[in-house]
Amino acid sequence: MNTAGHSPETMRRGLELTPFRGLRYDPDRVGSLAAVTSPPYDVVVRPDGLHHLQCADPYNIVRLILPQAGTPSARNKQAAETLRRWLAEGVLTADPEPCLYVYEQRDGDGMLQRGLIGALRVTDPADGVVLPHEDVMPHVVADRADLMRATSANLEPLLLTYRGDGSAATTTLIVERTAERPPLLSTTTEDGFSHRLWAVADPDELAAIADDLARHQALIADGHHRWATYRTLRAEHPSPSPWDYGLVLLVDTARYPLRVRAIHRLLHGLPVSEALAALDGHFRVRRLEVPPADALATLADAACEGNAFLLAGDGAFHLVDRPDPALLARTVPAGRPAAWRTLDATVLHATLLDHVWRIPEDSPAHIAYIHDTAATVEKAERDGGTAVLLHPVREEVVRELARQGVTMPRKSTSFGPKPASGLVLRALDL
Repeated sequence: MNTAGHSPETMRRGLELTPFRGLRYDPDRVGSLAAVTSPPYDVVVRPDGLHHLQCADPYNIVRLILPQAGTPSARNKQAAETLRRWLAEGVLTADPEPCLYVYEQRDGDGMLQRGLIGALRVTDPADGVVLPHEDVMPHVVADRADLMRATSANLEPLLLTYRGDGSAATTTLIVERTAERPPLLSTTTEDGFSHRLWAVADPDELAAIADDLARHQALIADGHHRWATYRTLRAEHPSPSPWDYGLVLLVDTARYPLRVRAIHRLLHGLPVSEALAALDGHFRVRRLEVPPADALATLADAACEGNAFLLAGDGAFHLVDRPDPALLARTVPAGRPAAWRTLDATVLHATLLDHVWRIPEDSPAHIAYIHDTAATVEKAERDGGTAVLLHPVREEVVRELARQGVTMPRKSTSFGPKPASGLVLRALDL
């Protein structure tokens, strides 16, 4: 295990992924498994994406992860009542014995990802076992914590990655051998991804996986707020407790590399014309009258040379690059590694949002974080706001900063493919 940046005194044993009795939909009680799944809660594009999923099936998982009611307490109460009702009606049933789950995702372009879903022992960043790479927003952590308290459940797995020892690694061999058997479930979601799930319950295989993972540390790829929520809830319950563990999907990216995409920003109430006017003299701005794919390609080329962004929302794309070095020196905090100071997300938050546009980054009334490029642009055009499109960061940059204990600005990256929500849940009272 790479322990750079962490003393032996702060290092624990390593990753501890434990079996649990998964809650899964009874396929005889729902329209289809695909119809009850959802992207993770923070990827669902509201309100149209939420409405679409709610209409897909009366038992769609969004009714648990994104309950709709007039107040936060009413939403959480509704989610808890819904979960209890589905359990009582047999819509969700618990598997008979604790196990880990091999989870596979495929798309039509040859993408194949396999990993293990289990209950991972919750640790602190100082332990050097699970490394965050982004900051979190306290109000989001509080919201997720209230939901987990109300439901007493981990409703969707977050995504962690680790660097294994190649195709001959013990865990990889067990994962791939398991994937040769008939699966517990198989479905294809409307995004074209096929999903399959298998159980691993053999004591010898579970012991071998435990010994292998104990030598590794993991990077949070997706789910920083949920991991922070796990830590909050663990602190509230005396150990030992089911809250000592949280539901995760663990992927060996040495065997199954993830895709890394950017998370874009939608600035409410800031028209593109005003955003561009405020940049005068600070950045170079070029209007691009080209299709979206060409604009993103231009952004990728510019990002190789330095900080670059695309602004959209007025029917065109505007390439914003070549920031004034003096402006960066005044606005980007010193005392951090150069790799952090030169991140596009760092410059966006420290220079553009804080200094140029003066937009509070933690206010949902002023800014939204959206994974889908087209959806960000469409919402900006419809609402009269500004879409800020970013180029993704390389995984090795993310991992190296995390190993140094340096967190990136919130919502800096989007690793994928993300696990579908609704395939397996974890109840803490089982």
